Amino acid sequence: MVKTHGLTHVALAVRDPQRSLAFYAEVFGVREYCRDETTIQVLGPGPHDVLAFERRAEAAGRAGGILHIGFRLQQASDIDAAVTAVIAAGGRLERRGEFRPGYPFAFVRDPDGYEIEIWYE
Repeated sequence: MVKTHGLTHVALAVRDPQRSLAFYAEVFGVREYCRDETTIQVLGPGPHDVLAFERRAEAAGRAGGILHIGFRLQQASDIDAAVTAVIAAGGRLERRGEFRPGYPFAFVRDPDGYEIEIWYE
């Protein structure tokens, strides 16, 4: 077994890294970590999470073999606020429900079309 620090980052092909930064900052509270001419990296919301928004318009929004990324809520009661924040930030709601009573989920899309699961367990 190879010892690692775990999954360290996810890189997303996006049309506009600045727009992606604004969306993920408004909805999930990420903050800019570093940038260059084509990429903005952000930290958060977890203490070791890194997302990289790479300008690649031709590939933006294509899931490939990855179906979605997930953000786990700290409180089940925050699901409505999460969906509202996604819509206000330019995303859209795909579907929502409960895995079982008291365990809500919502599948949403960011401005590039990536599917995000917001859920509580």
